[in-house]
Amino acid sequence: MNEVWKKPPVSLATYQAMIGKEVGVSSWHLVDQNRINAYADVIEDHQFIHVDPERARRETAFGSTVAHGFLTMSLMSIMSYEVMPVIEGTTMGVNYGFDKLRFISPVKAGKRVRGRFALAEARLRKPTELLSRTNVTVEIEGEDKPALVADWIGLIYFA
Repeated sequence: MNEVWKKPPVSLATYQAMIGKEVGVSSWHLVDQNRINAYADVIEDHQFIHVDPERARRETAFGSTVAHGFLTMSLMSIMSYEVMPVIEGTTMGVNYGFDKLRFISPVKAGKRVRGRFALAEARLRKPTELLSRTNVTVEIEGEDKPALVADWIGLIYFA
C-alpha cells in the first residue's frame, strides 16, 4: 500500500479548524513525455502539441510538447492524498467537481508540478456527509505562473 494512504486520521473539529489555512504542499511530480503519451493513449487525444516533440518545437510558441490540461488536473488526486488529512470515521470520499478551474500556464514535457492546498470550506450537509471545498494551485517548478488554479469540491461520508 502506498504510504500516502497511511496518515493518522484527524477529528472533524481539527479538520474544520483548518478552514482558511494552507493545509500543505505536495511533493513534486514529473510530467515527462512518457506520462504525456500514456495519457494521450488513454483519452485518445494525440494532438501534436502533446505527442510530437519535433513538430511542437517547430510549430508552437511553447518550444516543446505540453501536457494536456486534464492530465495536470488529474495529478491533483495523488497530490491531495499526500497533503489532505483523513478525517476519523470516514467511509469514503468522492469528487463532487469544481466551481472554478482555470489552466493558467502550459506544463512543458520534462517539468515537475506540485499542488498547494488550502481548505476553504468544510460543512456538514447531513450528519454523515461533509462538503469540503479546497483551493488548489498547481505550481510548475521554476515558473512564475502556476499551471492551474481550482476550487475543488469533495464529499466526505461517515458511518
